[in-house]
Amino acid sequence: MQVEHRITVNASPGTVFQIYEDVQHWHTWDPDTRQAYIEGPFRVGSRGRIKPPKGMTVPMLLTQVEPGKCFTVESKIPLFRMLFEHELVPVNGATEVIHRVTFSGFLSVVLGPMLSKQLNSGLPVTLRNLKTLAEAARADHVVHQ
Repeated sequence: MQVEHRITVNASPGTVFQIYEDVQHWHTWDPDTRQAYIEGPFRVGSRGRIKPPKGMTVPMLLTQVEPGKCFTVESKIPLFRMLFEHELVPVNGATEVIHRVTFSGFLSVVLGPMLSKQLNSGLPVTLRNLKTLAEAARADHVVHQ
């Protein structure tokens, strides 16, 4: 089971990626994140925890990190796995931002439909917030050059 949403942001992939790397501030643009942190640098193998607005804190592991291009976070609980993919594609001076969430494991049959509904309403808000933040950062960078 998979949910995917995308948006075009008038900022470079690098600008968007800098926002991704600031894990402790994910909650400022992602309403589905109450708190997040990683131990160590933003690279493959780093572990952390993420707490949604409701529910329990879950572990997360960075399984793919390509600065300016993509990163993937895996969260597992017994019998359930969520893969959060974040992809940045340069398009005509802007960036197409793609967020994809894939569920697997025995409990995906039970949890997947509920989480899909939540993600289908939450991801567009997350992407709009990310767009606003990245475009403001880009504008600030241009002004201060």
